[in-house]
Amino acid sequence: MPIIRLKEINDMNSEERGKKLSELRAELSRLRTMISAGGAVENPARIRELRRTIARLLTVENQEKQKPKKPEKTEAEAKQAKTAKKPAKEKEKKKE
Repeated sequence: MPIIRLKEINDMNSEERGKKLSELRAELSRLRTMISAGGAVENPARIRELRRTIARLLTVENQEKQKPKKPEKTEAEAKQAKTAKKPAKEKEKKKE
C-alpha cells in the first residue's frame, strides 16, 4: 500500500510537496543508516515504498513545472472572437 496516493499528491500545492519530500528523504536516510550500522529494520519493504513515493512526488513536481501556461487573450482578440460568432448566427436566422 503506497504511503501517499497519487491523487493526494496532485491535490497538494508545491510547498506541501516540498515538506513531504524532505520528511520522506529524512526517513529513508534514517532507515539506510540503520541498515548500514548492522541493525535490523522492522519493515524492509518500507524502503522501497519510500523510494517510490519520493519518485512520485518529484515526477508530479516536474510535471507542474513543465506545464505550458495558456496565453491570455488580448482585448482585441477577445472582441474579434465575439464578432466572428455573431454573423454566423445571423446567417442561420436568414435561412429560416
